[in-house]
Amino acid sequence: MKNSRSFPFGLASAAALALALTACGGGDGGGGTALPFLPVAPAPAASAPPPAPTDEVPAPTEPVAEVDDSFDEYYNVCRGTNPKCYNDWGAFATTPDRVLIYSRTAGPRHAVLGTPMAAGLNPTMNTDNVMQAGLVRMLSAEGITVDWTEDVAVLGSRINNYKAIIFASSNRDTLWNGAVSTSQDAARTALRNYMRRGGGFVGLHNAFGAEYNWPYYEGLLGNANFYNHGPNRAGDVEIVSDDPSTKDVPKRFSFQDEWYNLMPFPTKVKFLAKVDTSTLKPLTSAPHPGHADFHPVAWCQYYDGGRAWLTTLGHNAHSFTADLLGVGAIEFQKLVVQGVKSAMGLTPFCTTE
Repeated sequence: MKNSRSFPFGLASAAALALALTACGGGDGGGGTALPFLPVAPAPAASAPPPAPTDEVPAPTEPVAEVDDSFDEYYNVCRGTNPKCYNDWGAFATTPDRVLIYSRTAGPRHAVLGTPMAAGLNPTMNTDNVMQAGLVRMLSAEGITVDWTEDVAVLGSRINNYKAIIFASSNRDTLWNGAVSTSQDAARTALRNYMRRGGGFVGLHNAFGAEYNWPYYEGLLGNANFYNHGPNRAGDVEIVSDDPSTKDVPKRFSFQDEWYNLMPFPTKVKFLAKVDTSTLKPLTSAPHPGHADFHPVAWCQYYDGGRAWLTTLGHNAHSFTADLLGVGAIEFQKLVVQGVKSAMGLTPFCTTE
């Protein structure tokens, strides 16, 4: 009995097992064909919902600040064409329209300066003091009172009485006072403080041959200094900027000069005039290669609180005489007078275009 009952149950169990294996893709144990395995692709990931619309305005980005290069770390001053470098303290608001011509030489002396003058303020001029006399004449005609001296002690003690100081080919250590035992550099200090006070400086011709060993003065010249020059020869001056100092000066005029080569070359200044180097024959004098591409002869800048107007021109006596017969004398004298007036603050100074 026991064996007969277990047989049908065994058959049923075997059939159930075969059905399960077939459904799972396994063999049926009897050589039948198995159903293939079909992989199921994963459900796609749900995409992020789009951002909800908003009326919020994005925060503005910080503006990029403009680079201010007005401060010159080498000379330790504010200089250039930005009026921020001028100390508008009103120190000369009540000062008369008066200038001082300073023509002391502590080395080679240009013939246009003539015989050295006596000490003191406004000494009697010699007949050959052509440059000084010419400046007095042309500035006096503009209603400007003009004093002159070649006495370093006078410059140091009286400098603040003037709206502009004109260095007229005053070369070498012109501000050093070797006649005293102490404070030999008093005039240097006076000039520096005068500029910081808002004073005006005009450098003519061999003012570029002065104070070689005082970096402050080189900066006052526009980061420039005299190196050498070729022979005294003709050339054409070209005005390169509109400015109160170049107003009504012809854009091009013939002139004669030594055409100074500069080392270093002026920087951070407003160039006012240049010489057309194609008219210079020869271009330069060895070993300096010359400034063939751009040879400036006049420029301006603010310097350490004051105003500085510069020109390398002014070697020849006929450029300063009243007869105006020298080549380019009319144009040159007009340029100088207007440069002095702008340095004094009588007209706008070194304007930006």
